[in-house]
Amino acid sequence: MLKSVTPFFIVDNLQATVDFYESKLGFRVLYKGGGDEPRGDFWAFVGRDEVMVMLKAIAPDAHPQPNSSRHAWARWDAYVLTDDPDGLYREFLDRGVAMHRELADTSDGLRAFEVADNNGYVLCFGRPLEK
Repeated sequence: MLKSVTPFFIVDNLQATVDFYESKLGFRVLYKGGGDEPRGDFWAFVGRDEVMVMLKAIAPDAHPQPNSSRHAWARWDAYVLTDDPDGLYREFLDRGVAMHRELADTSDGLRAFEVADNNGYVLCFGRPLEK
């Protein structure tokens, strides 16, 4: 039985990205490491509730490449199912999160909104519309 999947995002600055996920999205660091001096830590798992995201600074020449940078119509890098998109939307607004797409009932049958992280990765938070 499959239990979960964890997106793996390549980032330029690990600490700035961890800070974004903690302060803006309410995630916490679950694991962090990989580093010896002088490079320091270069990967982290951040999580909230039952959701995790892996963040990793690979090398100075390996930059984030969100799906939208390859295909404008493929804008999501992760979809996060939530029971209460309206409540989460209000929480994120209270935290000062800039919305990539506002909360709405979408044409593809979701009650959802989108957030772009500090690397440009787009996370959609939502649930299927009730029929």
